[in-house]
Order: sequence, then C-alpha cells, then structure tokens
Amino acid sequence: MKALRIRTLVGLFVVAGVLSWAGAKLWDSLGTLPGVPVAAPIVLALIAAVLAATALSLRSRLRAQRERRPGAKGVDPLLAARAVVFGQASALVAALVAGMYGGVCAFLLMYQMDSDPRRDQAIYAGVAVIAGIAVCAAAIFLERVCRLPEDEDDNRTGTVGGRA
Repeated sequence: MKALRIRTLVGLFVVAGVLSWAGAKLWDSLGTLPGVPVAAPIVLALIAAVLAATALSLRSRLRAQRERRPGAKGVDPLLAARAVVFGQASALVAALVAGMYGGVCAFLLMYQMDSDPRRDQAIYAGVAVIAGIAVCAAAIFLERVCRLPEDEDDNRTGTVGGRA
C-alpha cells in the first residue's frame, strides 16, 4: 500500500475549490445558490475525532507491545491495515469536500457578504474547510502510526530475510 501524499491532497483541494467557486458563480447567476448545511463541519469533525482516537489507541498498543509490557494487547495486522485504508479514503474525500466548501466560502466572501444568512453560510463553509483539514491531518497521523519499521538488511539485498 502506498503512503498518502500531501501533494495529492492539496491538488484535490485546489481543483475542487476552483470548480466549486466557478460552479457557485454560475449557479448564483442562474438562480439562488443552495445553502451550506450546518451538519457538514460537524460530520467532518466527528470523522477527524474517530481517526485521531484510532491512531492514539493503536499507537499506545503498539508502544506497549514494543516495550513488552505485561498484559499488552497486540495489534492485529488486518485491523491496522483496515484503519489505514479508512484513513486514506477519508482523507481523499475530505480533501474534495473541503475544497468544495472552500470554493463556496470564497464565492460567498467575494460576492455575497451583504446579507446575514449568506455571512452565516460563509462561516459554516469555512468551518467545514477547517474540519476537512483536520480529517486529513488525522488520517496522515494514523498512517504514520501504522507504518512498519524498515529493516536495513532487507533493503540492501532486496530479498526477504536478507538471504539470496
């Protein structure tokens, strides 16, 4: 499994933001722009909290296992792999969603700040962007926690166990 790249997440964020900004401008010229749901930042924040809690739990269990503490619970490799896949998928989707709300927020800040409801929508969209960034950060942290240490002997010979 390849590691998640920050450059990929930033690219998704920027592309989604530009497309969302252009779409919001077009939609507003044709009618009324739909509102930003209040639940958007809440759901993203909950996902970030779940990812961070999972990472902290796995980190403490791995540390206890490494230090050979009595009664330490091991970490099932399949559980760790599933957690990493969930984190990567969450980060990719959060980058797209945060970019979308970022584009809407930029549009609202540029053109629609004359009314209180639109100001509230811009705040909701801005908080959703921050929550999306928190999801990405928690996913990257989870991925770093579950990374296997590299063995130098295996890297030099290119075979498993260092034997040819």
